[in-house]
Amino acid sequence: MLGTYLLVFFGPGSVVAASLWGLTSVETLLFVAAVFGCTVASVILVLGRFSGAHINPAISVGSAVAGLLKRELFLPYLAFQVAGALLAGLCLKIGYGAGGLGAHLGSTELAAGITPIEGVALEIVGTFFLTLSALTAASFVKSPVKQAALVGGTLFVLILLIGPLTGASFNPARSFGPSLLSGDLSGQLIYYVGPIIGAASAGLIFGALRKSYGEKSGKTKLNLVCVC
Repeated sequence: MLGTYLLVFFGPGSVVAASLWGLTSVETLLFVAAVFGCTVASVILVLGRFSGAHINPAISVGSAVAGLLKRELFLPYLAFQVAGALLAGLCLKIGYGAGGLGAHLGSTELAAGITPIEGVALEIVGTFFLTLSALTAASFVKSPVKQAALVGGTLFVLILLIGPLTGASFNPARSFGPSLLSGDLSGQLIYYVGPIIGAASAGLIFGALRKSYGEKSGKTKLNLVCVC
């Protein structure tokens, strides 16, 4: 819950701050991507050893599909992720939601000219690669610093590439908290369906590769540290 709260508070909060500061579109994109990437990396470093740094419901879905998450933990993770997102949305509303540029609380929305189908497709692609990076870090990278760098860096790059088109959610909790508390739920289904499909697809592929790797190497279990 704490990890998801930090991501949803600082990430969308950076979108609001950039608009209030009057940054250019390029400056805003770099600033927001850096805040999201650094927040995820920091959560992995600080909380990963305690909870696995599950701060994204979509990646939890991907992890479960890949066989790297105990079934009894799945629903509790989702519940606390949603709780953290709602708490962050409430804090953003208290801090920025009086009106004006901060009224939408950094909610995700499609750029002009992007259709809902295109938006879902882009969210699928982005979440697919983010999930693969997280599962790879969890299973094959031992150093927490390298795990944080891999996942945070992947998110940073994906936001640079896809952010101008969809807002680069890749995380249902990140979209849900700000949108619900701002009252702007239009088009939000895109940011729930796309990431879940993308993460589940990555989980299926990763699970199959993991099984093949285990059979060839004689290893039946991989080290799972972080699946943020």
